[in-house]
Amino acid sequence: MRLLIALLLLAFSPSLAAQSALPPAPWANRQIPDAAKEAKAKALMETIRCLTCQSQSIADSNASMAGDMRSQIRERIIAGEQPEAIRDWLVQRYGDWVSYEPTAAPILWPLWAAPLLLLAVGLFLVRRRIGGRKRS
Repeated sequence: MRLLIALLLLAFSPSLAAQSALPPAPWANRQIPDAAKEAKAKALMETIRCLTCQSQSIADSNASMAGDMRSQIRERIIAGEQPEAIRDWLVQRYGDWVSYEPTAAPILWPLWAAPLLLLAVGLFLVRRRIGGRKRS
């Protein structure tokens, strides 16, 4: 019985140790005193996807990961870094998926071209259909 209890405690101890006792990031929920810099940071935060929530921007999310990302963005804005450089850093670190703004990477060109191609095919079929009725 003691062995079973010891095994159960051992099995559940990693999940108990996984709880973070770290304090929240310093700029996670504090605004930058300079209103212009805070506006830049806020605009960038609204275009970055929360990695935990996945359906919210980090500006709207209460997840600790989003708080850490908000803090990093504010710290970099305070240091004088431009929002596009910060976005590039985040995309490099977390992948294209983290940004809500679409990219124009060559691998995505078929996705951008598909609606235009389908529209052209549809117009061709409609024109052919209407043109066929006039001849009859």
